[in-house]
Amino acid sequence: MDITSVKIVADSSSDILELTKVPFESAPLKIITAQKEYVDDANLDVQEMVDDLQKYKGKSSTSCPNTSDWLNSFGDAKYVFCVTITATLSGSYNAAMAAKSRYEEKYPDRRVFVFNSLTAGPEIALIIEKIEELIVDGKDFDEICDQITKYSKKTGLLFMLESLKNLANNGRVSPLVAKMAGLLGIRLVGKASDKGDLEPLNKCRGEIKALETIVQHLKSLGLSKGKVKIAHCFNEIAGKTLKEMIQKEFEKVQIELYKCRGLCGFYAEKGGLLVGFEMA
Repeated sequence: MDITSVKIVADSSSDILELTKVPFESAPLKIITAQKEYVDDANLDVQEMVDDLQKYKGKSSTSCPNTSDWLNSFGDAKYVFCVTITATLSGSYNAAMAAKSRYEEKYPDRRVFVFNSLTAGPEIALIIEKIEELIVDGKDFDEICDQITKYSKKTGLLFMLESLKNLANNGRVSPLVAKMAGLLGIRLVGKASDKGDLEPLNKCRGEIKALETIVQHLKSLGLSKGKVKIAHCFNEIAGKTLKEMIQKEFEKVQIELYKCRGLCGFYAEKGGLLVGFEMA
């Protein structure tokens, strides 16, 4: 499969703006309040958005790429690998599937693989990097589809949230739970479930306890080597601390630390961490 005939596309929940070896395009989601709309593309000032949302007291929501947005992102590629945020949080997957149908109907000799990641952020980034690796290795379309489906069953996502304000504002947790977490200094640790839901696991008093809990979950979920990606929402100190804890516990892992972009920053909120990892 010629690399020039292939394209990887993903919605902006991946936090990826470009790849080095394979053509890539990000289809931006939007974060919407009554006062402003934030488009999660390369021009977004994530710091400004996060600060605005900290002060904002009204309802907030997200909007996924529509079918036309996805079609535009496919360009004129013969083979498209499309990865979306979990369908339980967004209509992105359904819109991408509609785009696939229209694209393949218009161009019968072209193929689109739409993959519901059942996750977000750094776990999606792992999946995209694996697709890129398989393309560069010369695997054919069907083999890549099969291997990615299998690979995703050996990746996971953990998260630590310092604030639940945005989740409360868009109706995903109760305002009372969000308020109590803020008053008591609770950090919520959870994971992406097998069904693609955000599943709470622990309520930890203080950040260090939460980071230690993440390491214990990584151990129980089967991390031993491979890749770990830590996305932080303006909490680099906690990200570096977690990186050091993981390196001490798992000497063979490769760890990348970076800042969340818009959509992941919206869900993680200031102080939050998202951790994508490969299992043995």
